[in-house]
Amino acid sequence: MTSETTGASYASAGVDIEAGDRAVELMKEWVGRTRRPEVLGGIGGFAGLFDASALKNYERPLLASATDGVGTKVDIARRMGVYDTIGHDLVAMVMDDIVVCGAEPLFMTDYICVGKVHPERVAAIVKGIAEGCVLAGCALVGGETAEHPGLLGADDFDVAGAGTGVVEADRLLGPDRIRTGDAVIALASSGLHSNGYSLVRHVLLERAGLTLDTEVPELGRTLGEELLEPTKIYSLDCLALTRAAEVHAFSHITGGGLAANLARVVPEGLHAVIDRATWTPGAVFDLVGRTGNVERLELEKTLNMGVGMMAVLPPESAEVALAVLADRGVDAWIAGEITERGDRATGAELVGDHAA
Repeated sequence: MTSETTGASYASAGVDIEAGDRAVELMKEWVGRTRRPEVLGGIGGFAGLFDASALKNYERPLLASATDGVGTKVDIARRMGVYDTIGHDLVAMVMDDIVVCGAEPLFMTDYICVGKVHPERVAAIVKGIAEGCVLAGCALVGGETAEHPGLLGADDFDVAGAGTGVVEADRLLGPDRIRTGDAVIALASSGLHSNGYSLVRHVLLERAGLTLDTEVPELGRTLGEELLEPTKIYSLDCLALTRAAEVHAFSHITGGGLAANLARVVPEGLHAVIDRATWTPGAVFDLVGRTGNVERLELEKTLNMGVGMMAVLPPESAEVALAVLADRGVDAWIAGEITERGDRATGAELVGDHAA
């Protein structure tokens, strides 16, 4: 027990300023790799600076912003001791929301909260965020690492981020552009992405008693490797699509599942019909459903079921769109169409059964 006559300090309260400084030094290289020409200054300032004069080239620039985290997937990273991929998930969750309206990602900031600063661990998290920013085409202009002893365990952490993008007003994508007969193209997910992990952890780790180092034959790797697979970052793929073909809207398939997220961009009076027979979800989705005896509708409103992004566009643009995505290494297919709503209660629905 500490003597009452011993002077208290921040360190004795559990906050290590020196470790935080060491973490900043370790992350500088990775942050530097995300630099865009509009970024001023470097890491360590009180605020990140971005030269907005670049927006003068726009007639009417609209700024798009989003903020998000990666949910309980951080628990998988902590258990596995792998910290350099979770940042990809963070960037995807933020920047793939921003690109939905057609906006180009510009810059991002992050917030890392830890129970105890382990400099190498924090630097690894930032490395992943920086790598994600490169894949999204944006700069990482700043962030914050907060140490919360007493609130979080020494190995516990969480991450969150906020991003900003820009789109020309007359190129803004969304429900107003969608028309009857439009094709809906599905872009394959890389796996579970970063949603539904509370259900996944409950089913596979708690109820089934599997461990992260369990080799799962149908997955072709360990359970932990599957669960930690980074979220696909679609930002540059979506922007390439808007340059090559007419696109009316995108939908980022995150929490709530495919139908609920697609319904967010379908206008009143119209309806999106998605045919399950056009694809086969990856093995991990069947594993969760079968192991937990999860009903299909519950599974579909929780997980992405193999689709991470959807594009709505005129049917005559579909062939070009699929060719562009194929050239970029993105697995995509026509999954459905936009119809008159009639008396349907929702803006999107899934029909049929998945291909065997």
